[in-house]
Amino acid sequence: MPGAACASYSDSVTLLATESLTKTYGGRVTALADLTVSVEPGIIGLVGANGAGKSTLIKILLGLLPPTSGRVQVLGLDPTTDPAAVRARVGYMPEHDALPPDLSAAELVTHLGRMSGLPRTVARERASEALRHVGLHEERHRAVGGYSTGMKQRVKLAQALVHDPDLLLLDEPTNGLDPAGRDAMLALVHRIGTEFGISVVVCSHLLGEVERICDTLIAIDGGRLLRADRVAAMTTATDVLAVEVSEGTEELAARLAALDLPVSRDGRLLLVPLADDHTYDLILGAVAELDLPLHRLDQRRHRVAELFAPREPSHV
Repeated sequence: MPGAACASYSDSVTLLATESLTKTYGGRVTALADLTVSVEPGIIGLVGANGAGKSTLIKILLGLLPPTSGRVQVLGLDPTTDPAAVRARVGYMPEHDALPPDLSAAELVTHLGRMSGLPRTVARERASEALRHVGLHEERHRAVGGYSTGMKQRVKLAQALVHDPDLLLLDEPTNGLDPAGRDAMLALVHRIGTEFGISVVVCSHLLGEVERICDTLIAIDGGRLLRADRVAAMTTATDVLAVEVSEGTEELAARLAALDLPVSRDGRLLLVPLADDHTYDLILGAVAELDLPLHRLDQRRHRVAELFAPREPSHV
């Protein structure tokens, strides 16, 4: 099943796999502990709280950091023995901003394409194409130092794409963005993963975002694997409808209440108990009467965040 977690370390279609992967610093701080996981190609969310070990795992996958023990494969390659081969097929978007402010986006992405081994002319063409894909084609000759945070994030994504990788590793791609900017970045990442034929690993502590675009999830906590599975298998539908409109939320809530539909709020969402199919009709009728732009109407699912609720310890 595409994107589903699996147990076989030697599976020929495995995107990435670890076996008893452990990383300790100074023999006292454990970043990863006996991590065994294997996933197939697709859009994969790597989630966990800050300090869970996500960035350490990303660096090991790239061959930038050696594991203390255990094995790791990326696209069938071992980054501990052949890091150059791995990085030739993997694009990396770092969490932190280290962009030289005086260079234009076109110059920067072209230079990084050259560092990936592309000839000069090809690197320039690929840079222009990558910047067009991320929505910066018109701004590509401006100095990066004058870019907004969202534009800088897109430059980092473009440089990860420039050498036409088979896999993207994105470390906190929505870092520093406002809600609209996060939505735009997530839509872009989803488009890359679904239309470009490139597998994507999205590293994030914002679990709700990961649920929206990923089909598979690897959840780690304290350096240990919490669960690896399809997102759909980790969440279950509830008897509650989630309604979201782009504007007029208060008016819609009042209208639904007047129709004797119990309404509660969760941020921008209106939550309505699903009594029967007639509930859908009442909500759609209210939205139409008020002439509101409907953004979402579906059954709410238990969220991935609930995986991180306190639980009794178990022995592996």
